[in-house]
Amino acid sequence: MKTLVILGASGDLTGRLLLPGVARLIAAGRAPGLSLVGAGSDAWSAQQWQQRLEASFAPALTSSEMTTDAGIADLRRVQEQSSYQQLDVTAPGALGAFLAKVTGPVALYFALPPAVSQKACETLKATELPAGTRLVMEKPFGSSAESARALNATLARLVPENHIHRVDHFLGKSTVLNIIGLRFANRLLEHSWNNDHVAKVEIIFDEPLTLENRARYYDQAGAGRDMIQSHLLQIMAIMAMEPPASLDERDVRANIAAVLRAATVGPHASSTPDRQEKLADHTRRARYTHGTIGDRPVPNYVDEEGVDPALGTETLAEVEVYVNNWRWAGVPFILRSGKALGRARKEAVVTFKPVPHLPAGFKGTDSPTRLHIGFGPANLTLDLDVNGPGDLFSLDRVQLAAELGSDPLLPYGEVLDGVLSADPLLSVRGDTAEECWRIVEPAFAAWKANVVPLEDYAAGSSGPEGWGTSQR
Repeated sequence: MKTLVILGASGDLTGRLLLPGVARLIAAGRAPGLSLVGAGSDAWSAQQWQQRLEASFAPALTSSEMTTDAGIADLRRVQEQSSYQQLDVTAPGALGAFLAKVTGPVALYFALPPAVSQKACETLKATELPAGTRLVMEKPFGSSAESARALNATLARLVPENHIHRVDHFLGKSTVLNIIGLRFANRLLEHSWNNDHVAKVEIIFDEPLTLENRARYYDQAGAGRDMIQSHLLQIMAIMAMEPPASLDERDVRANIAAVLRAATVGPHASSTPDRQEKLADHTRRARYTHGTIGDRPVPNYVDEEGVDPALGTETLAEVEVYVNNWRWAGVPFILRSGKALGRARKEAVVTFKPVPHLPAGFKGTDSPTRLHIGFGPANLTLDLDVNGPGDLFSLDRVQLAAELGSDPLLPYGEVLDGVLSADPLLSVRGDTAEECWRIVEPAFAAWKANVVPLEDYAAGSSGPEGWGTSQR
C-alpha cells in the first residue's frame, strides 16, 4: 500500500489503538514508503493532528523492540508529511472527491461506527476508488445477520472480497499461528483433539476494566455483542477447525468458515420450536454492581455516566456453543467475557475427559488434565497428575509451562501488517461475519425477552455465585 487513509482519525480508537500500531509497524521497517492521511468529523487544525501523532507515535520512537534506524527515520517522515482534513463521509460525493486527491494504492480504514461506515460506503462508487484500494472495516461488522449481509453486498460492488479486511485485533498473527502450530505440529495433541478425549473447551476473556468512558458504544453492545459475537467465536473456530493444507488465507479461512457453519448455541437448540426456553440452559448473563477493584471503588453499572438502565445491558456473558460435526459433536465450547471482574483471565482452556480406570491404591484427587493457552501474555500451561514426592501412592497436581511466540508489534500492528502487505489471512471473511451473527442471535433474542435472567455480581468479584470456570 502506498497510502493509509484513516476515516474517524479524530476518534478515540484511532488515537488509543490504531496509530500506535501503525507507528510500531513503521518503526520496525515493515512499511517502507507509506504515507498517512487522516480525515474526521472534527474541525482539527494541522497542529492538533500533529499533536495526536506525536502522542501516539512516542512509544514506538523510544522502544528498542524491532525498531531500526531506517524505520525510525521513516516514522518521523510519515509524521511530518501526514495531513488531516475535516470530512463528512456520509455526504454524497464527499468521500469520492477526497480520495481523488490521495495517491494510490490506498488502504481505506473505517475507524467509525458500523452504521456510519455503511452510509459512507453507500455514497461511494467503484470508479471513485484508486486502483488497488483495500477497504478496512472495524468490528462490530454490522449489528445483526441482516445488516452484515447488507454491508457485505455494499462492499462487494466496490472491491473484490480479497480486498476487504474486516479487522479483529484478536486475530493477531501471534494468536492465530500459536494455536495452529500447537495443534498441528504435535501428534500427541492432534490425536486427542476431538470428542473422544475432550470434555469441554472454554474461551475466556475476563478483565478488571470497567466502562472506561465507552458507555456510548458499550451500553448498546454489551458483553455478548462486544466480545462473544466477534472475537471469541473466531478464536473458537481456529481452535476447532480441521488441519489446513497450508497457511494460505484460502485454506485457513475456508476451514474457519466450515466450523462456524456447523455451530449453534446449545446442541441444535436454534432449530427447535421452543428454542428460547431451551437456550436458557445454554446461556447466562449478568451485570456488575458497586464494589472495589484493587483499591479503586466502582459504582453500579447503571449509575455510570451515559448508561441507560432500561436497556438491560449485560457486562458479563456466557454462551455454550456446539460444533455439530464428526470431530466435535457433543462437546460444549463455553465462551465467556466480562468486565469489572477481580482478575484478568485471557485464555482458552481445554479440559480432557478422565481416564477410563484409575488403579485402586492411589490417593489424592484424580483431577482433569487441562491445557491452558494464554492470549495475554502468550503462554502454555499443561495441568497433570503425577506421583508426588515423599508418598509415591499420592497423586499431586503439577503444571508444565512454556512461553509461546509473540510479535513485538501491537495487535493492531499485526493486523495492519496483513492489510499493507495485501494478505487477508488475519481478516474475517464476509460469510463468516454473517455466520457469527447467525449463531448468537437466538441467544440475544432470549435475553431481550428476559427468558434468561439478568443476574448481578459485585465489581471486583469473580462473577455471580455458581459461575465457575476451570481454574489454574
